Amino acid sequence: MLYFTRGPHYTRTGHTCTVQPAHSQYSPEHVTGAGEDIDPSEIVFPGCICPSASCAATTCSCLRHGENYNSLCINSLESETGYARPIFECNAMCQCSESCQNRVVQRGLQFQLEVFHTDKKGWGLRTLEFIPKGRFVCEYAGEVLGFKEACRRIQAQTPDDSNYIIAVREHLYNGQIMETYIDPTYIGNVGRFLNHSCEPNLFMVPVRIDSMVPKLALFAATDILAGQELSYDYSGRSHNLPGPKGDGEVLKEDRGVKKPCYCGAKSCISFLPFDSSLYPTPRKESCVKDSEFDS
Repeated sequence: MLYFTRGPHYTRTGHTCTVQPAHSQYSPEHVTGAGEDIDPSEIVFPGCICPSASCAATTCSCLRHGENYNSLCINSLESETGYARPIFECNAMCQCSESCQNRVVQRGLQFQLEVFHTDKKGWGLRTLEFIPKGRFVCEYAGEVLGFKEACRRIQAQTPDDSNYIIAVREHLYNGQIMETYIDPTYIGNVGRFLNHSCEPNLFMVPVRIDSMVPKLALFAATDILAGQELSYDYSGRSHNLPGPKGDGEVLKEDRGVKKPCYCGAKSCISFLPFDSSLYPTPRKESCVKDSEFDS
């Protein structure tokens, strides 16, 4: 069995472990993948000059959008503009201490998690201890891909393949959309074992620390008891992420691509969320063909 413990890395216990596929590599953080020029490990944000051990929203440049956390729990993301306010944690260039209350996601795992085999959903992830509502649980980390590479990988999948690619679209106040594509299939962390639920106990929030590439942080949406499976809504309908493009308007030819949902929730919509923007359709060519990558 595979156990994930406190801190940014994991340890294996027991005699054997068949969870981590032979072709995959564990990484606690994002890495640059094909088609993406931005290095997620590059420090691009200037640090704050707060002289105190912990920063305050009235003086800290990292907290210009408001306090992010309260006693390690995430604050409400609602804002007067109607958009979820962005989260910027203090970074490697900041003068505040490592104990600053605006450093949460960067501290890594704080709860003991376990990978286990579910009845119908393959591998899953559960907590071995109580997690209070609002606490950070884990990241969804993997290769940061360009749009074309994300499309190529999606289209190369067979109906039996599991899809780990997630497309995050952040709608900015000026009307622009920032898109990030993360794939932990070959390089990733514990987040790859999280299953979907139509009534999830986690929600995902893009959190920026050193880079413009956001860390996809998962927080507890409710109190979670020891032994419970951890899950989030793949569509992003929970909290601050809009649902995937086309999810509510499934084309007839898309129905063969969608997979059944086994979350067991009373409000289950029967199918896993589907992002049609990563597939070509008769009405639009959203991705280039494989042959175009060779030119």
